[in-house]
Amino acid sequence: MSRRPARTRTASVLLLAALAALTGCSAGGGAPSAAPPAHIARAAAPAPAASAAPVKPLGRSLPVRVRVPSAGVDTGPVLDLGLNADGTVEVPPVADADRIGWYDKGVTPGETGPAVLIGHFDTVRGPAVLRNVSRVRTGDEITVTRADGTTAVFRVRELQQVGKDAFPTARVYGNTTRPELRLVTCGGDLTDGHRPDNIIVYADLVAARAA
Repeated sequence: MSRRPARTRTASVLLLAALAALTGCSAGGGAPSAAPPAHIARAAAPAPAASAAPVKPLGRSLPVRVRVPSAGVDTGPVLDLGLNADGTVEVPPVADADRIGWYDKGVTPGETGPAVLIGHFDTVRGPAVLRNVSRVRTGDEITVTRADGTTAVFRVRELQQVGKDAFPTARVYGNTTRPELRLVTCGGDLTDGHRPDNIIVYADLVAARAA
């Protein structure tokens, strides 16, 4: 049996990811009004200086812990998120709303490409792991501890809030020439028990720490 061209396989993954943006990561009906604001101001950090030395990509190693100090996040183990039967990307179950998941069809954090992490803003049980995402600013660090003992350090480059019907699929899941990170959650005001937007944090690898 012949394999499909890489471009075709990539396009299929991007399409499935787009569907996930429309259906996943919802608050669920009856999410409490006590949840914090689900809005951010879009911001982008200045481009790094041309003299900045690139960070060498890391080898493949599964993520085990995620820290976002500015949002009060320190969580693990990291969940593996694949694809649902209908082809949409999985999101963490409500019972694990205090944990972050990693899209395991992509690269691991620190490898060349966009590693995608997904977490709930809130659920029917109340505020979840990324409830304070609005506190994240450009220049903040996100660290991911990996199974091989190394820690990949990322710096936030951009924050974006966008309607799920306009999710920037290629930008989030598309190939990149350097190690990058995406942190995706939900946002916007509750409408019929769901949040209509996605909040996306874009970050770049700036350091790798040995065990």
